[in-house]
Amino acid sequence: MVRRRRFFAGAISSAALGTLLFAGCNRNPAAVRFLGEPDQDYYRRHATEVDFPNVSNVNPETVTGTEPPHTIDAKEKWEPREITLMEVMHIGLQNNDIIRSAGQFLVQGSPLYTAGERVPSVYDPAIQETGVLFGGRGVEAALADFDANFTTNILFGQNDVFPNSTGLPRQYRQDTGALNASLSKNFAHGGVIGVTHNANYLAQPIPGQTYNSSYAGNLGVNYQLPLMAGAGTEFTRIAGPIARSFGGISGVSQGVVIARINQDIAVADFENNVRFLIQDIENCYWDLYLAYRAFDAGVVAYESALETWRYTQKRAAGGEGLPADAAQALDQLYLTKTASENARSAIYSRETALRRLIGLPVNDGCILRPADAPVSVQLVPDWYTSMNEALTYRVELRRQKWNVKSLELQLRAARSLTRPRLDALAGYQINGFGDDLLAYNGQNNMYSSILTGEGQAWSLGAQFNMPLGFRSAHAQVRNYEIRLAKAQQLLKVEEEEVSHELAAAFQELTRSYAAAKSNLNRYLAAEDNLRLTLPLYEEGAAAVDIVVRSQTRRAEAIVAYYSSLVDYNKSLVNLQFRKGTILEYNSVRITEGPWAADAYIDAERRHLERSYGIDVSDRVHVEPEEFATPAPTGNVHFTTPSATMLSEPGPSPAEEIGPVPAAPPVDPVPPKPAPPAVP
Repeated sequence: MVRRRRFFAGAISSAALGTLLFAGCNRNPAAVRFLGEPDQDYYRRHATEVDFPNVSNVNPETVTGTEPPHTIDAKEKWEPREITLMEVMHIGLQNNDIIRSAGQFLVQGSPLYTAGERVPSVYDPAIQETGVLFGGRGVEAALADFDANFTTNILFGQNDVFPNSTGLPRQYRQDTGALNASLSKNFAHGGVIGVTHNANYLAQPIPGQTYNSSYAGNLGVNYQLPLMAGAGTEFTRIAGPIARSFGGISGVSQGVVIARINQDIAVADFENNVRFLIQDIENCYWDLYLAYRAFDAGVVAYESALETWRYTQKRAAGGEGLPADAAQALDQLYLTKTASENARSAIYSRETALRRLIGLPVNDGCILRPADAPVSVQLVPDWYTSMNEALTYRVELRRQKWNVKSLELQLRAARSLTRPRLDALAGYQINGFGDDLLAYNGQNNMYSSILTGEGQAWSLGAQFNMPLGFRSAHAQVRNYEIRLAKAQQLLKVEEEEVSHELAAAFQELTRSYAAAKSNLNRYLAAEDNLRLTLPLYEEGAAAVDIVVRSQTRRAEAIVAYYSSLVDYNKSLVNLQFRKGTILEYNSVRITEGPWAADAYIDAERRHLERSYGIDVSDRVHVEPEEFATPAPTGNVHFTTPSATMLSEPGPSPAEEIGPVPAAPPVDPVPPKPAPPAVP
């Protein structure tokens, strides 16, 4: 009868539950009426639409405080600002927290807009240093594996017990409490030490007990030391403590040494981006210089064409010349006017590009004008000295060597994991028991029992783990061997690439200097040609077409000379860039900023600790193998017969191109007077 009642009660409960579930899934609920007017402002008709982030930022002064850009139709006359190359570089280095690139200007899909997180900046080394994720951990995150870890929990509870035994109450209540605390720390040699403390409270009113309520606990210490796989300081420095590894997830690249190498790679990347910035700034500076010289040539050509047109117009009006000559001179006049306007616009365009690159506003009321003249002295560098410098100082090679060193170290750690995992285990524990926790009431309490050390326990043993076949460990070793072989081969190819880049720089240096010499002679010849042609035209022995062509050739020769001279100076910049010495050449140094005051205090304290410590280096090997040096290691040995003796770094005896032709004052103003309108 009792079972039948229980069956019917279960059936009714199931039916009620099914009814509730069916009602919740009903797609046609009954109509519901609400009071008041509906407010549908919160309702959104589309799940996806264009929104704007709730970010309030202060626009930079270089944007809000700029004037309209320089244009050829502007009425204002801007004050020129003479600026040197060193000043431009100084301003550029100050204003390039986010490092700009000349090649990204006016480019559709520029990384500055589409991939801002990958744009180089001064923050990148610090981002790497403070990284905490796998694959990008910084030194601090790697050192955090050796921080002591404290864990504790406390739990109170109550339990009604129905014992299945005679002589006990049918039901009684237990009151429980538990406190667990542990402190653990990893050591550099891979060992782990832990201190544990447990305290448990139990109160239950059953007969036969010494105390109806009692406290039981212990205080213990345990130690685990790897003896085979993952053992030793070298493995821990490379891969991190084996006790904190996650097998195939963390790999063998989570140690302090690998984190330090990753930091050095980040610094090398930053230095390389600064090299590109310096090269871009200097090239833009010389491009602006060339724009001014091209405008000078345009002004000279325009003024010559204007004078020629006036002369032919006067002769045609007096019947001494042909109207066709005046028309041809007028055509040349407008041609030179267009060229001078284009050259003037080029000044503004290249000045804007330079302003962008060094972080200046579009227009601050003045116009930049280069104050330095390009180098016109021939530099004859020594090939073997330059090659030695390139193989030593190129940042790309140093970065790849860091990759090779990192893979070499990770391969060592991976080989350690091809051995079985054998750990030594040891533990010691003091047990305590009493009817009270701390207070002394004439009977035992738990902590006094622990302090007396009456109840003790110890353990000593080993833990062994060995995957049969070591397939994953051997695959990891093979993977690192292949990656290391690729990195070493890549280093060789990069060195070959450096040699070819340096050869191209040598060739461009020679070509641009020869072109500058030839264009200088061309310019002088064009000047002589025009000087000898004008008297012939005035005497009627030469046509106006000859004069016009002479003027055009002189203007082209001026532009060609300065173009080749600027190319020569760019080739000098490129030579320093390919040698890896462009920063030193421009007196740029990359150093770490100041630390916090507490860091210096801590460093001094540690210095004193080492100074007064006991030297045991003669008995114990305490210094790990070096993986970094403050200066480049190794020498470059050339095997060609002509490389028996290397010349000292520095230019050979120089040869100057020749006298630089005088140029008119550089001032980007419209040429005056304007020609008359075409009839």
